[in-house]
Amino acid sequence: MDKKIQKLLTIFLIIGILGSFIFGFLGGVFSTHYVGDFFLKKNQEKDISSLTESDYERKIIEAVKNSENSVVSVIATKDLPKIEEYYINPFEGFGPFDFYFQIPQYRQRGTEEKEVSAGSGFVIDSQGYIITNQHVVEDTTANYTVLMNDGEKYNAEVVARDLIEDFAILKIKKDGLTSLPLGDSSNIALGQTVIAIGNALGEFQNTVSVGVISGLSRSIDVPDNYGQRISLNNVIQTDVAINQGNSGGPLLNLKGEVIGLNTAKVLSAENIGFAIPINKIKNAIEQVIETGEFKIPYLGVRYILINSIVQEEKELPVDYGALILQGSKNEPAIEKDSPAWFAGLEENDIILELDNIKIDEENQLATLIRQYKPGDKIVLKILRNDETLIKEIVLGEFPQK
Repeated sequence: MDKKIQKLLTIFLIIGILGSFIFGFLGGVFSTHYVGDFFLKKNQEKDISSLTESDYERKIIEAVKNSENSVVSVIATKDLPKIEEYYINPFEGFGPFDFYFQIPQYRQRGTEEKEVSAGSGFVIDSQGYIITNQHVVEDTTANYTVLMNDGEKYNAEVVARDLIEDFAILKIKKDGLTSLPLGDSSNIALGQTVIAIGNALGEFQNTVSVGVISGLSRSIDVPDNYGQRISLNNVIQTDVAINQGNSGGPLLNLKGEVIGLNTAKVLSAENIGFAIPINKIKNAIEQVIETGEFKIPYLGVRYILINSIVQEEKELPVDYGALILQGSKNEPAIEKDSPAWFAGLEENDIILELDNIKIDEENQLATLIRQYKPGDKIVLKILRNDETLIKEIVLGEFPQK
């Protein structure tokens, strides 16, 4: 074979080997990166699809999405003194002491508006009504602003306050709002999934937490902003994370319905929070939307709820009902000139039923009364000594002090 031809064949052979190596290497990289990435993306899409198609998680996502424009932040601001620092020299004019002695002094130079607190709330009517906790807006000297999820801000007027149940209703000048649907808190159950949404810590707007209902018909004492204690009865206990700033936000079921108003947490424990059942507030919401004001129904008695322990301690004939007694600071058992006063109720009477509903831990007297309006007639079944009495009483309006 001619040496020239042999040389050319050798060159072609080397080129072929190198080409096979290069294309094989690039092909491996291409197939590993692009084909692998293709299948990775497909698997990711499959995982996300299966996640969102999960009935449980889809309900949570939909509930949160449907409420995002209805949950708001409630900001309190006040005009506070603007303090200025300056320095004086008590030895002014005494040579070197001018330099070495400078004593700080403070003086007010006008005022400036500052944020003093923040909480949550949610829309209950398209015409601009919003509900929150009373303790979020309890400072009557502060100005309140509602911050919507889209960043819009509106001045808010407090149109109703309920110090006993710790809720308040605000009004902003904005129509066409999306209100949250109100559920039925009488049908909730232990272990039921719930969702809390609110302005966590006053800075993380529309923070979502998911948990379960941990307890029902709880009674708690919580402090207000002035160091006083507020007793809340028949509240919902949940393990949902409720942080400072979440107060006033909604507690939702998986249908996206409001079943509670987030109110408080136990600071010394993990994941013990409380919400006011929405059924306790519905009457007030309806009144405010219809009339622009809220009047609290009023019977005028002080009482303790009877259970088996109270029955044994006080040697009572029944283990249920409301025992009418004077308050711990000798407040009268029956308020003078109250509906109970005029109906002839007496201390040590036991209210057994209200409109044929048995008074017990699940149906406390104060909770049942809140389902009525001033002027409504109720029928009480009373046990006085060994005698059973029936009393028809027209509820009055709680005196605002």
